Amino acid sequence: MSDQPVGRPTSHSRVTLSRIMTAVDVNLYGTVHGGVLMKFVDDVAGAAAARHSGGTAVTAAIDEIVFAEPVRVGDLVHAYAQVNWTGSTSMEVGVRLSAERWDTADGEPITVATAYLVFVGVDVSGQPRPTPPVLPETPEDERRFREAIIRREHRLARRKAIQDARAIPAE
Repeated sequence: MSDQPVGRPTSHSRVTLSRIMTAVDVNLYGTVHGGVLMKFVDDVAGAAAARHSGGTAVTAAIDEIVFAEPVRVGDLVHAYAQVNWTGSTSMEVGVRLSAERWDTADGEPITVATAYLVFVGVDVSGQPRPTPPVLPETPEDERRFREAIIRREHRLARRKAIQDARAIPAE
């Protein structure tokens, strides 16, 4: 009998959240504050991670976030997330934010940000717990899975290089 949970298809984790950006979200430049968008990214990623893992999942790292276009007050922003890759207790969640501009009702939504976050499934005492494997369903899901492995390898190599550099005594 294996302790490894049964795998779940990529589609099982997909989550979409939407919200209209308001005046309380604005920075000094009159656009939506990056921190507001970062929280939105973390919220949708957390929902996808919890759905996939079947319980509590906590943010371990934000691997990358790219702000491609400014978001304005009145824009309807949609956050799309899915689990791209899983390890034994961790998972990478990909997020895309798109905005429908309030002043161009017939315009196509535009991608305003993308992000990759790492979550860890935890038990009631806050300890890491096994995470079900993700089962890519489409060529796009398979591409995301492969790219997540590359990001993980880079993250681990960077961590090791920094630890090695700290071990060298100062002259």
